[in-house]
Amino acid sequence: MFLMRIGAPGAEKPVARIDDETYVDLSDIVTDFDEEFFGTGGVDRVRPVVADRVRASEVSRFAGERIGAPLARPHQILCVGLNYRDHAAESGMPVPDEPILFTKSPNTLVGPNDDVRIPRGSTKPDWEVELGIVIGRRTSYLDSAAEAREAIAGFLVVNDVSERAFQLERGGQWAKGKSAETFNPAGPWLVTTDEIDDVLALDMCLDVNGVRRQTGNTRTMIFDPYFIVHYLSQFLVLEPGDLINTGTPPGVGMGLTPPVWLRPGDVMELGIERLGVQRQRVVGPR
Repeated sequence: MFLMRIGAPGAEKPVARIDDETYVDLSDIVTDFDEEFFGTGGVDRVRPVVADRVRASEVSRFAGERIGAPLARPHQILCVGLNYRDHAAESGMPVPDEPILFTKSPNTLVGPNDDVRIPRGSTKPDWEVELGIVIGRRTSYLDSAAEAREAIAGFLVVNDVSERAFQLERGGQWAKGKSAETFNPAGPWLVTTDEIDDVLALDMCLDVNGVRRQTGNTRTMIFDPYFIVHYLSQFLVLEPGDLINTGTPPGVGMGLTPPVWLRPGDVMELGIERLGVQRQRVVGPR
C-alpha cells in the first residue's frame, strides 16, 4: 500500500493512494497514521478495507489537495550519519565502523512539497536526499537483522535538511544543525514493505534549481536498513511510528568545490525510485 495524508497542516486525513489520480479515503476507520495506528497492526487492518473499496469503486479523485507527511509527528526522528562511503569522503570524515547516531526534533516534519525555511543566523543550509524507515511496532533488543524486517512498517523519501555552520562550527553537536523548523520534508507516501522487492536497489537523486546535485543508489549504503534497526534496538526502544533517516549519497552542498549553500528562492526537487518525489521552495527566516 501507499499511505498518504492529505489536507491543510494539522487537518490532514489518512488515505491510501491507488494511482496518480485516485485514492481510498480511510478517515472513517483511521484517526491518523500515528503511533496508535502502527502499534495496533493498523497496516494489516486497513489492507483488506482498501482492496474491498477499490473493488466496489469506492474511490475519490485527487483535487489538488496539499500532501502532508505520510505519518503524524513521531515520538522521535533518529538519523544515521555518513552511511555512504563516498559521502563520508566528500565530508572529509572517516568511514564509520558503527552507525553514527543523532536526532532531529520531531517538529521538523513537514509535507514533501512544503516550503523549507532557513533559520535565523543561518549561513550554510544544505540538502540531503535520504531513505526513511518507519517503525511498525515497539521494538528493543532484536536478535537479528532478519527479525528487524518484521519491525518495519514501510519506507519513504526524506530530505534531511541541514545547517552546516550550526552542525559543525557550534560545538560539533549535529542536532543543532538538523532541528530547525521544516528541516525534515517527508513523503509523498509511505510505501509498505511488501511493495518493495529490494530496498537496496533504489535509485536516488536531488536537483537544486534544475541542476543535478545528488545521484545515488541505496545499494551503496554502508549499513543497510535492517542492520540499522537491529543495531539501534540494542541501545534504545523504538516506538511505533518512529522515523529513521538512513544517510545520504554524495553531492551535498558542503562537498562541492566551492561549497554551494541554499538561498531563499531556491527549489529542491528530489526522489527515490518507487517512493515518489518531493519539491520544496526555500524561504527566508521568520
